[in-house]
Amino acid sequence: MLKFFDILSLLGYCGLIYWLSDQPGLPLPMLFEWQDKLEHFTAYFIMSGLAWRSFRHLIRSQMLLLASSALFCSLHGFLDEWHQSFVVGRDANALDWFADTLGAVVAMLAVAQFFRILKSDRA
Repeated sequence: MLKFFDILSLLGYCGLIYWLSDQPGLPLPMLFEWQDKLEHFTAYFIMSGLAWRSFRHLIRSQMLLLASSALFCSLHGFLDEWHQSFVVGRDANALDWFADTLGAVVAMLAVAQFFRILKSDRA
């Protein structure tokens, strides 16, 4: 049941990102320069955690699991930017994709560090 919930959570989150990207604009006030990059970073940081939870049911190698989760999110970010290039009022932006990828990689580095600390505490 947990496996089903993990996969459904990831698919739902990916669907939400797609739906938001399909809107001509989002009603968020810009409070500071680069705010959109922080939003991309945060969204894909979360997505990477959901990907990790989903993929852990399929991948046993911790390094492969971390890399696959980050790579999945980077690819999703790239495809999302490509999708936005077809949406009226939106455009594709390489810096947004970089922020997506960076958010995913930082999340997986945090997960790796968490398990490294957990393992050293048990020793």
